[in-house]
Amino acid sequence: MTNVGPFTIRVFGVFIALVTLALPAVWADRFGLSLTPAQLDWVGARIYQNECASRPECLVHWNEGEAFPSLGIGHFIWYPGGVDGPFVESFPGLVRFARQAGAAVPDWLAELSPMDAPWSDRSGFLAAQSEPRMASLRQWLADTRGLQVAYILDRAQASLAQVVAAAPASQQATLSRRLEALVATAGGSYALIDYVNFKGEGLAPGEAYQGQGWGLLQVLQQMAHYEALPALDAFRLSAADVLTRRAENAERDIERERWLPGWLNRLETYQEP
Repeated sequence: MTNVGPFTIRVFGVFIALVTLALPAVWADRFGLSLTPAQLDWVGARIYQNECASRPECLVHWNEGEAFPSLGIGHFIWYPGGVDGPFVESFPGLVRFARQAGAAVPDWLAELSPMDAPWSDRSGFLAAQSEPRMASLRQWLADTRGLQVAYILDRAQASLAQVVAAAPASQQATLSRRLEALVATAGGSYALIDYVNFKGEGLAPGEAYQGQGWGLLQVLQQMAHYEALPALDAFRLSAADVLTRRAENAERDIERERWLPGWLNRLETYQEP
């Protein structure tokens, strides 16, 4: 199970309070992800299973066909220097989160400036597997799984209000109601937390193919096609529509042939515990 304890809960609460202060006031108090410690542990374990099949060796990974390593239980993206990818980078944010929480960070990682991945490509990353820096990174990620859950929750909590605020004014009340229905249950909260970590908020201009995004905003909008269903079922089906559209719009065959089946399988975990 993911290591979640009192320290993680305390860190999560502090950072949620800080994030809430920065959100548009009309939405700031609407979408509290109120999870018990047991539910938080369950969410973290589900994400670790989704991203890493709960295997520690997967905590430091570089997928074939990608230009960046994916680290930790949330497979946080970390771009090498000179790589300007279309996806939101999340690993440097984890390092900042850990340091602000007073958690120890490997010296070499804390001293990096700029905060770029030290491997230029996948072959260099694979060749460095036995180096001390790699060993310390792997151990740090194994030791801080609870903190990573708190970081994922922090990002998701901030994202909910931001997504509503970014939507057209005519849609905001409807999207707000959909979010409120989802955060009312542990399964809905998990789906939101996991999807933001998995595919983002849908607000970054670069995260779109042929002008169509695939983040949380687009899934919430797609839920209009499933209004008669319970919120979690509607979210799961809408996410499948959005991710299928992404794969169909992608230039690379790998998204349709290899990645989409795994994405759809992941969505099937969006159920109540």
